[in-house]
Amino acid sequence: MEFHPQPRSGAAKPWAFPAPERSQLPNGLTLLTSHRPGQQVVAVEVNLVAPLEAEPEGLDGVATIMSRALSEGTDKHTAEEFAAELERCGATLDAHADHPGVRVSLEVPASRLPRALGLLADALRAPAFPDGEVERLVGNRLDEIPHELANPARRAAMALSKELFPATSRMSRPRQGTEETVARIDAAAVRAFYDTHIRPATGTVVIVGDFTGVDLDAALADTLGAWTGSTAEPQKPSPVVADDTGRVVIVDRPGAVQTQLLIGRIGADRHDRVWPAQVLGTYCLGGTLTSRLDRVLREEKGYTYGVRAFGQVLRSSAPSSPEGATGAAMLAISGSVDTASTGPALQDLWTVLRTLAAEGLTDAERDVAVQNLVGVAPLKYETSAAVAGTLADQVEQQLPDDYQAQLYVRLAETGTVEATAAVVNAFPVDRLVTVLVGDAAQIAEPVKALGIGEVTVVSG
Repeated sequence: MEFHPQPRSGAAKPWAFPAPERSQLPNGLTLLTSHRPGQQVVAVEVNLVAPLEAEPEGLDGVATIMSRALSEGTDKHTAEEFAAELERCGATLDAHADHPGVRVSLEVPASRLPRALGLLADALRAPAFPDGEVERLVGNRLDEIPHELANPARRAAMALSKELFPATSRMSRPRQGTEETVARIDAAAVRAFYDTHIRPATGTVVIVGDFTGVDLDAALADTLGAWTGSTAEPQKPSPVVADDTGRVVIVDRPGAVQTQLLIGRIGADRHDRVWPAQVLGTYCLGGTLTSRLDRVLREEKGYTYGVRAFGQVLRSSAPSSPEGATGAAMLAISGSVDTASTGPALQDLWTVLRTLAAEGLTDAERDVAVQNLVGVAPLKYETSAAVAGTLADQVEQQLPDDYQAQLYVRLAETGTVEATAAVVNAFPVDRLVTVLVGDAAQIAEPVKALGIGEVTVVSG
């Protein structure tokens, strides 16, 4: 039998995160474009500076309802007509509100980009906000809330935010509002929030895809370029204040067979020079199936299907901005275990953290993390949507346009000692707020015996 020669890999092609071209339309709308040959589905991301902190008192959730209502009719189309026009373009349009502001996302075949940009511009320029559609969206949101409260992971996230941030902070309350606040929202409140905060002068549009054969300048001039509005400055964000005194909160779910764990605190965001090392160290701790937490809690002890450590930016601004550095990231460990294993699992988790502080990461752990984080980048950014989303994140967090490209360089240069110091500082064993959603009657005493902080039980 004759065998074919074994294939050999070719030379690696150099890769860097796509660099956008930055410009500005006459109406003040900032524009970032990235021509990606072969990407026939164009992705558009619109950042609007309408933060949750700007919601009127007692109307938490109005930014979410407004975001959802942007596509529910314009001055040219009813809600049904607008949906039909999107479908004819083969386009999808989504919007959501978060702490930094409102994000509107569009994906469309390149050949139909001008037409879809017209629909996007109509939604931003002249949304109708019909009473009936707003009432329907409010009803939908009210239906969602009980399901979110019943979800252990979502309930844990709500409890952690309430614990970390003062009651006066918008970050302490659910992002999409509560039953009480959402029920107060009507079309007039939605219109008022839109009129106060949505304008081109403080917005940014990111467009990524293959623009071959598309007169992008003309398409933008006729659509988003025709949007007018106030030139007032956006509301300045307040500093993020948090209390990460070590303590435990148990959200009681009598009879629960599992305990949801969420352990977190507030730490450095992407403007801090420690961020690359923090990303690398956190990945070694709990970024994948072979990380330390999984190796102990899943492989060795069989407590869980998986435990993850991560850093998520909540809000960020550049130190050089008028408001100064006001950002923060949530640093957290999340997973679930069976009820009987709650105490032992937490004890082993704390042992992992203490061992990490005492002995540090290994060079092998660091090398695998770099390979996984940096090596996967060309695959991670194969689509226009992935590139556009990251560029929009950079805009939202007031980062330079080449931030992602430089991040990969810094990750590759970060050593084991630096990554160890960053992750140990990110997860100090005496400065972690632990939220457990589970059966308090079964888990309270074993958790108190661990001595990881005062234990409080709240209703589920």
